[in-house]
Amino acid sequence: MGIVIIMKKDHTPVLPEETIDYLDCKQKGIYIDGTAGRGGHIKRILQKIGEKGLIIGVDRDQKAIKFLKNKFKDYENIKLVHDNYINIPDILEKLKIDQVDGMLFDLGFSSPQIDTPERGFSYQKDGPLDMRMNQEQNLKAADIVNKYSQPELAEVIREYGEDKWAERIAEFIVKFRNKEKIETTSQLVEIIKKAIPAGARRKGGHPARRTFQALRIETNNELNQLQAMIDRCVSCLKTGGRICIISFHSLEDRIVKHTFRELAKDCVCPPDFPICNCDKTSLVKIITKKPVIPSKKEIDENPRARSAKLRVVEKKEGGD
Repeated sequence: MGIVIIMKKDHTPVLPEETIDYLDCKQKGIYIDGTAGRGGHIKRILQKIGEKGLIIGVDRDQKAIKFLKNKFKDYENIKLVHDNYINIPDILEKLKIDQVDGMLFDLGFSSPQIDTPERGFSYQKDGPLDMRMNQEQNLKAADIVNKYSQPELAEVIREYGEDKWAERIAEFIVKFRNKEKIETTSQLVEIIKKAIPAGARRKGGHPARRTFQALRIETNNELNQLQAMIDRCVSCLKTGGRICIISFHSLEDRIVKHTFRELAKDCVCPPDFPICNCDKTSLVKIITKKPVIPSKKEIDENPRARSAKLRVVEKKEGGD
């Protein structure tokens, strides 16, 4: 039996046609969507693989899995798993599946996560400082804001938010929390606004955007898990199988690009070595020399797609 593994209010998938085309779905195939969300990509995969294919949808958001179980309750060729995509090899082992025909990862968070104030992802809606993708984990954004040292906070905001005001924002956060615990998104937004000079606030979008991005990444350990996931999942692909990854900011895209390049290298010896001593073999070939980006039409219809980039690699023969 073929199998597809899938991991993400209805939410419009980004680059839907391009992604499915590059995934190159086959009848009776086995595919993984590691960020199943609301199942937008799953519907398209189902049309390609037929009733004898299998889709495995993985998402660390328990509410997403609950939604998908209801949405696809009439389908027998879908398995939905509440877990982190880094655990895909373990998921496959439990399902007694050796390798799959393809994997899809849409790294953006879904509209319901943003639109639900209680989840704490939005800097435009008041809610608790949560930001957990998996609500069963202990660490919340509030823990980071209230417990990290000032240098640690500055590093998180600078590295993950790429915000030049990181040190000043961290300083203002610490000053505020010394008087009162920071518990809500609106409290944090006001602190950030006070930290950034008025002239700078008028440029580059919402002043809290970068800090909220940084806290979300740190809360969910997103970037470290992304590279580890790619490295682990290549061995789960059949020869000719593809991994399609859609990223939404430069830090994610940089990790995807460099990790794909490393997996595609035949040799990692220093350039001045006369012969290769590393015995490294290329595991994949890069299908997208440059990232695939949305058309103007898609961006007009779905502004969320604006920063999306799709990169694809294909498993080479002997790349285990």
